[in-house]
Amino acid sequence: MSQVYIEIECQVTPVEPWADLLIAALGEIGFESFEKTDSGFLAYVAHSDYDLESTRQVLQTYSDHCAVSFSSKEIEATNWNADWEKNFSPITVGERIHVRAPFHPASDSEYEIVIEPKMSFGTGHHQTTHLMLEHLLELDVRDKDVLDMGSGTAVLAIMACMRGARKATAIDIDEWCGENGLENAQRNGVENIQVIVGTADQLPTTPEFDVIIANINRNVLLEDLSAYVACLRPGGAVLLSGFYESDLEIISERAQEFGLVYQGRKSRDTWVAVKFLIL
Repeated sequence: MSQVYIEIECQVTPVEPWADLLIAALGEIGFESFEKTDSGFLAYVAHSDYDLESTRQVLQTYSDHCAVSFSSKEIEATNWNADWEKNFSPITVGERIHVRAPFHPASDSEYEIVIEPKMSFGTGHHQTTHLMLEHLLELDVRDKDVLDMGSGTAVLAIMACMRGARKATAIDIDEWCGENGLENAQRNGVENIQVIVGTADQLPTTPEFDVIIANINRNVLLEDLSAYVACLRPGGAVLLSGFYESDLEIISERAQEFGLVYQGRKSRDTWVAVKFLIL
């Protein structure tokens, strides 16, 4: 018997940028998949994980900035992968990275990453993932230990390993992402990835990483930045994304509190990915 899911249809006014922020917040309370619409988005969560009151609270997070209404219904999750296959097309980043699904033809790109997206975030299509891949093309990760927070499909951890990282640790709060990350690592022949289901609470409190990649959302980054710095080796790099250009100032101020030095940013639409170093 197929697992029963809850579909909620959210109407958001104005849609941008608030729909994306609400999607990120719902992802933190168990929602697994999202589909943008002209008026907002659809969100899906397993019936067993659905909490109506928590959902209401999350959808009121930005009530000072946007109007939100929603309705819900039960559905059976029988065609997730078919829906992905209909909507997932290959992408190219920096003319060097080609991200595709197993059912797409291979390319002759320098880095070809095969991702079975399922319901995990991180196919490269979202602006933030695209920006982080651009950063990884420029960052020297050879023989370095890399941490990928909010790893989703593990596409960023896989890319780091393809670029010569000694080891990548991929952490995501969602069990589905954990399974999907492992599958994608195996699919790409990458063996030096450890996938952990959890949060920043699972991070070591001693310096063990040379590069930290965190593509989550503004609030989580602000809360967890101290934990990232605690496990970052001297001279290490931090790449942060999952937030808008308007959030850059507060993110940078928080980073400075922990000794991180701003190195530059990349922008795509209204999204931004920033690089810091710890000296």
